[in-house]
Amino acid sequence: MALPDYYAILEVSSTARLEDIKQSYRRLARLYHPDINRTAEDRHIKQINEAYAVLSDPTRRVAYDIQRLEAMKREVLLNFILQQREQARYRQQQPRMTWKEGAIGFVRELKKGMKND
Repeated sequence: MALPDYYAILEVSSTARLEDIKQSYRRLARLYHPDINRTAEDRHIKQINEAYAVLSDPTRRVAYDIQRLEAMKREVLLNFILQQREQARYRQQQPRMTWKEGAIGFVRELKKGMKND
């Protein structure tokens, strides 16, 4: 299950101060509260409340930030592994030189080097 982006839900940066988080929460709560906005979905105000509960508590916020960093690290590692696999597949598709072709090429280059000296 993907970790929800509470900062995006509250429309604040990850470096936001507690005052900024409170201000954004109050603005969004007024905007999406079902008593004020009849078209607002109930799940949206629940997400806002959950995000505020986590980001307003310093301990929970630190734990959440650590989880986000771990998720980002996993994503970067996964992308790196997939990229390496793709490059390996590409290399395997390239024609390879036989031993005989390599030896002939080596001798040819050696002769060129002797002529230039």
